[in-house]
Amino acid sequence: MKNDQCGYCQGGELLGKFGIKICDLDVSQLILFKEQSHPGRCIVAYRDHVSEIVDISDDERNRFFADVNRAAKAIHKAFSPDKVNYGAYGDTGCHLHVHLVPKYRDGFEWGGVFAMNPEQKYLSEAEYAEMIGKIKDCLE
Repeated sequence: MKNDQCGYCQGGELLGKFGIKICDLDVSQLILFKEQSHPGRCIVAYRDHVSEIVDISDDERNRFFADVNRAAKAIHKAFSPDKVNYGAYGDTGCHLHVHLVPKYRDGFEWGGVFAMNPEQKYLSEAEYAEMIGKIKDCLE
């Protein structure tokens, strides 16, 4: 099931406002968050337009969190953060997804809650491509 107003469902321009699709995972898609104050920040979005984790079967939930784990491992391998924070929001978007936010002891917002979109750091197309390549190379 897809929603025509949802960037995760539609991709293209809607997704392009905040992210770049890296690849499909088992039951989700991995997206690079365009705002990169936290180098390597990504989103894992479930493949269907569901709002809540309770809206999917136990098997699908387990597979979704396996995708989150796979993405987190790739982020750790590619960027060596001191910690990855996980955020599952959706008051307005209502599409099941998890933000993976690498945190660095000497970096932006260490020791505090991450801002949803601090609008501090955007990259060039070449820099996004390099970052995506690094993440893909580290996916197991």
